[in-house]
Amino acid sequence: MATSKAEPFKLPILGGTVMNDGLDIDAQLRALDDEASRVSAPTVKATHWVDEMVNPQFTKSQRAGTTLLVSGLTAAHDYLVKAALTGLGYNVEVIETPTNDALRYGKEFGNRGQCNPTYFTVGNLVKFLTERAARDGIPAAEVVDKYVFLTAGACGPCRFGMYATEYRKALRDGGFDGFRVMLFQQKGGLQQATGEEAGLAMNPAFFLGLLKAIISGDVINGMGYRLRPFEVEAGATDRAIEKTKLWVNDALVDGGSVLAALLRGRREFAKIELDWTRPAPRVSIIGEFWAMTTEGDGNYQLQRFLEGEGAECDIQFVTNWLLFMLWEGRYDTKLRAELRGLDEARKGLKNVNIGKKLIGLFVADTAIRAAFHTFGAAIGYRGYHLPDMDQIAETANAYYNNQVRGGEGHMEVGKFILNVLHNKAHMTLSVKPFGCMPSSGVSDGVQSLITSKYPQSIFCAIETSGDGKVNVQSRVQMFLFKARLAAQKEYAELCAKLGVTTEDVRAFCAKHPALASGLRRSPHAAAGSAADRLAELAPYIGKTEREIRALRAQAFGARVVEAASALPSTLAALRGRMKERAPILFAQAREEWVDARPAVVEKLQQATTRFTKPWRSSTTAPAPSAQA
Repeated sequence: MATSKAEPFKLPILGGTVMNDGLDIDAQLRALDDEASRVSAPTVKATHWVDEMVNPQFTKSQRAGTTLLVSGLTAAHDYLVKAALTGLGYNVEVIETPTNDALRYGKEFGNRGQCNPTYFTVGNLVKFLTERAARDGIPAAEVVDKYVFLTAGACGPCRFGMYATEYRKALRDGGFDGFRVMLFQQKGGLQQATGEEAGLAMNPAFFLGLLKAIISGDVINGMGYRLRPFEVEAGATDRAIEKTKLWVNDALVDGGSVLAALLRGRREFAKIELDWTRPAPRVSIIGEFWAMTTEGDGNYQLQRFLEGEGAECDIQFVTNWLLFMLWEGRYDTKLRAELRGLDEARKGLKNVNIGKKLIGLFVADTAIRAAFHTFGAAIGYRGYHLPDMDQIAETANAYYNNQVRGGEGHMEVGKFILNVLHNKAHMTLSVKPFGCMPSSGVSDGVQSLITSKYPQSIFCAIETSGDGKVNVQSRVQMFLFKARLAAQKEYAELCAKLGVTTEDVRAFCAKHPALASGLRRSPHAAAGSAADRLAELAPYIGKTEREIRALRAQAFGARVVEAASALPSTLAALRGRMKERAPILFAQAREEWVDARPAVVEKLQQATTRFTKPWRSSTTAPAPSAQA
């Protein structure tokens, strides 16, 4: 019962034995469509709503009447970021550290089920704008025109990638529809959609100023957390911090030398009298970036609470996060290198010079490390080793795959293991917001396996939610009690081993203030700073000045010999790593050379032509005639 392809398809009548040639289904359907169009309502041309807050416009002509708002890091960082942007010609204001009032604003205007940092940061912005409008007596529309919020943005499996959307939702519901939130990763060059030059010029000067502010904030905070637990006069360290912040602020605003400002602050930190006989337990704070960085109600003022309990805080710097992002770039580039011809994803490598990209990431990593240590040396923050991201990744990979991203990824696992293996801290405290998907999976899942493999470790995981402060601090106190006992035992056993007492150490420090200075960093010998200083000073106690100088020279020589002895093994490890990676590197180099060879040959030919052309013209020129 075949039909011609030129004829429309016809269905048989149910129960029939032959095709009904008189029934044209297509014609019937067209007739029904025509009838429906005649009796239906007329077509309405709808104008669809477009969220103008997705692509905020901030032009150069608006710069003079617009104030940039910054917030989200520590008080020192926010203060210095403001100074850096002010030095570039912007009007800048810092939003204070989020409080529980900001949390209430966030929960009122934000979506349900968000993580703690979202509620605090989003609510803090809405709270500031609401209070500023009430204080100045201006309508919300004028606030929208006058202010722009500058923050970081990203994408990924955690809610940090949704911050911009949450800002827009809360601002719209709070009455500030159209408010501009500018993200660092936004691209588009110096021209915006309007064609006018952008008001926020994200050029090298912009990022260099931010880098100076971030590293300066890191080393200033580092000095504070290093010295504050041992200060004899309460508040002396905070006064030195405030003075140093002011001098660095002036340098960033006026375009002066940040290093000179840090050197000036160094003298203030050198004046602080310290008591190195206090065996303070060292607590390494890890976890979700914002929760472990903020200094307000977002983590129940955790750092100050620990110091109030007699602990020494080992914090994670913002510089560490920058190094982690650079490591991610190197790691992903190497994994995707062989897919370059087909890698057309948003961050793909198609038509990308892989060798140049890897070199750029390496140079950026080296430059940041060099800048950190230079700024640290200027202020007196010596002896701190920025994390080796490759070592952390290799250490954690057996327990947490390096390709699983979100939050700090594998860094939490790697840091905890290295803290235990190298005796870096008495206790590791993991701070995460309630509902933080990546960090909760790490702290509550993988870390339980780590603690079972290293039972000598003291690991405490806490969640912050804005409320439950008493419960969280009580939990921290229970684990801190164990850490305090471990620090006291460590110090007492070291005193017995070295044959000195705390009175001997205190008397020696009073007699030799240079050796007790907070600008010195004792070699690593134990988990606590007091025990490190004890191990360094004990051999000098009871000795004359000449004997002390001789012993110090001997110790310096021993360190030089140790470093020289370790050099062959270090070079061997480096050679092994290069040998392992050599095939890939050479393959990439050959591929890059094939692409670059025509351009190189052409430039060489042009250079050769320019070099030989004058010589050829002079040798082939006709001789002048005798008459001439």
